[in-house]
Amino acid sequence: MTTIVRPEPTPGAPAVDIVQPTAASHLRDYLGRVRGGDIGALPALFGLIALCVVFSIVRPAFFTAGNVANLFTQGAAVTLIAMGLVFVLLLGEIDLSAGFASGVCAAVLAVTLTEHDWPWYSAVLAAIGTGLVIGTVLGTLVAKVGIPSFVVTLAAFLAFQGVVLLLIEGGRNISINDSVILAIANRNVPPLWGSLLAVLAVLGFGAVQLLRRRSRASRGLPTDPWLIIGARVGALALVLAVAVSVLNVERSRTITNSLKGVPIVVPLIAVLLVIGTFVLQRTRYGRHVYAVGGNREAARRAGIKVDSIRISVFVISSAMAAVGGIVAASRGNSVDANTGGSNVLLYAVGAAVIGGTSLFGGKGRILDAVLGGAVIAVIDNGMGLLGYSAGTKFIFTGLVLLLAAGVDALSRRRSAATGVR
Repeated sequence: MTTIVRPEPTPGAPAVDIVQPTAASHLRDYLGRVRGGDIGALPALFGLIALCVVFSIVRPAFFTAGNVANLFTQGAAVTLIAMGLVFVLLLGEIDLSAGFASGVCAAVLAVTLTEHDWPWYSAVLAAIGTGLVIGTVLGTLVAKVGIPSFVVTLAAFLAFQGVVLLLIEGGRNISINDSVILAIANRNVPPLWGSLLAVLAVLGFGAVQLLRRRSRASRGLPTDPWLIIGARVGALALVLAVAVSVLNVERSRTITNSLKGVPIVVPLIAVLLVIGTFVLQRTRYGRHVYAVGGNREAARRAGIKVDSIRISVFVISSAMAAVGGIVAASRGNSVDANTGGSNVLLYAVGAAVIGGTSLFGGKGRILDAVLGGAVIAVIDNGMGLLGYSAGTKFIFTGLVLLLAAGVDALSRRRSAATGVR
């Protein structure tokens, strides 16, 4: 049953009835948007669930605590790079240099740590600062000079391979021995702290939902039904409870060494996910990014500084590539000429697109990169457990990416036909 609320009118203004949706009407509206082409990350979510179920049935070792922990660390670097690429893709641009940009930043980290004896925090700042400089240069060439992003970042893709070789002096391998850097992808949060972080995450998410509902109600706007809010919070609580309980199981096969708890890289990704989501969905900057991605000329006429927005997304992309490079260096315990190369870029772009970010611009979320990164990690890990070759895994991942792009194209066509935005 729909509830009608009549807010207190301002003096001299007519009274307006606000129709508050019920859980049933909210669900009907959502299903209507889905039928109209606004499917969001549903394909990636359903695909992820289906893949996990199939691999768990065919290969029971897939859903063991050790392999689940390995999934998180295995896909962390690609996911972080994909999170930055979402900003670029939202503008309908592309960054082909993100993979080797992460390699350059990782090389800067390794050189400053090992050859110049910098403390870990200074080396991390140097690596991220390098990413910021790279993004500023790329964004300026695209926005101010007018060179297409494909050409600029393709040139950078080629050049950064040489930069990595120069930084590490050819094909040598630089080992990383700093305990803090190594802990990022190789150590775990104590089980108690992991449980507390999960509880705080659920409480924080619930508080955000309540504050949002209260803010909309105070302005006389329609609010989400309590049942829907409860379902969202409950779903998050269930997912986190299962994940933490699995990861808190002892994974070590030796008596002397204990191996349990949530990998440290997981809270890192979670924090960056929250920050990125807030920036895109709750700030003026985020609204401007979507506006420029939806219609650049209309955004310019609305007074938005389009060039500044275009530069900024490349800065964010390269900064996130730097973070991804740091995580990759931590997981590999070293940096070499292949860091950031091979399939890193392809997997990162694929993760964003598979998760639901559109290649045409104006549509996507940071969560898309996380879901897409999880899909790619599950495919790579699960098919590896089943004994498939690297060639087969590449073919299957490529087909999944093609399917995701096809779904995006069809959903946009459906949205245009039905008028859903």
